[in-house]
Amino acid sequence: MRVRVSLLQALRKRDMIASVMNRRTALSLFAAHVAASPLMKADVMDQDVNGPINVHEFEEVAKRKLHKLAYDFIAGGVEDERTLRANIEAIGHWDLVPRVMVDVTNVDLSLELFGQKLDSPIIISPTGGKDLVMPGAEEIVAKAALNSKTLLCSATGAKKLLDAGEPLQWWINGIGQPNKAAAVNFAKRTEDGGGKAIVLTVDNAYQSNRDRNNRNRFDYGMMRMGPPKPGEAPRKPINPAKAAMWLPHTPNLTWDYIDWVRSASNLPIILKGILAPEDAELAVQRGASGISVSNHGGRQLDGAIGSLDALPDVVEAVAGRIPVLVDGGLRRGNDILKALALGARAVLVGRAPLWGLGAFGQPGVERVMWMLNAELKLAMALAGQPKLSTITRRLVRKHVA
Repeated sequence: MRVRVSLLQALRKRDMIASVMNRRTALSLFAAHVAASPLMKADVMDQDVNGPINVHEFEEVAKRKLHKLAYDFIAGGVEDERTLRANIEAIGHWDLVPRVMVDVTNVDLSLELFGQKLDSPIIISPTGGKDLVMPGAEEIVAKAALNSKTLLCSATGAKKLLDAGEPLQWWINGIGQPNKAAAVNFAKRTEDGGGKAIVLTVDNAYQSNRDRNNRNRFDYGMMRMGPPKPGEAPRKPINPAKAAMWLPHTPNLTWDYIDWVRSASNLPIILKGILAPEDAELAVQRGASGISVSNHGGRQLDGAIGSLDALPDVVEAVAGRIPVLVDGGLRRGNDILKALALGARAVLVGRAPLWGLGAFGQPGVERVMWMLNAELKLAMALAGQPKLSTITRRLVRKHVA
């Protein structure tokens, strides 16, 4: 009888242990399932600036946090967005051919550009509509650039930092002025205000035809006021987007503009928006200090060539006489490495820091810039390139499908 009771107790104890083990296993499996789910991933990413592990994931977080009008304004291109896609596709048209058995214990990203010593060839590009993300965004991005030791190119946002004596490296950006007097005044104010170069966007004669904005009934007045807040009464539109709207910016901009600025300032003049080798040659002849190969991030003329596809011919036309920069679709360190191998002295990134801004504000911008630099440094090491001067055209080869 006692043996039977002991046996029953042992069986019960075994069943209890098995039950506990099954519950633990189930809980472990459930926890693993939850942690792997997109919802849990999104929650972690949204709360921690270190959660997103690349620029693409910063965009995911920013998309969840931003007003749809703001996200579409930043993410969108023009019309059918062929050029927007072409920028990304162009990066895939080139393969890296890494070198090995090279001492890459130390990798140096520093360079000198237009007389400035820079810690990195990655520059924050000018982008409109930052206040769609948050009020005072231009200054917030400028502070992030200062903290991350990054050269900033922008139309505004730098003044308070420069007035305070902060060592912000800043190039001003503009779309030109309609006459010589205005151009001269602009150049003098920039030089007196601490700007180290004038970046002239040359592909923005008119407001482009952006389907996302037109579909959303976007008001270009929001670029100053921000998108509507929840529960806010509808505002009277200031400048509503319309399909194929005819809105001039600086349609009379010509090569004479370089002469106008040269007469008033010794600052370098960089033309942003060059795609044709013929224009690159003219830029050299007319006295530009540098050019940036750019299609405006796919936001001006749809069907224009992707930036990295245009870069080699422009570099060949310039033939080393002035520095060539590039922007458009760069989201990874190895994207930037390809651009440098194709002849760019430096690159500009526009949407990437905006995704950081939309996701986490100033810390997000700083994290994105740190990440891009870290990825570039690692890509250079793995490609056998210890410094920028060792990167040559032989590092890339046209992709064969």
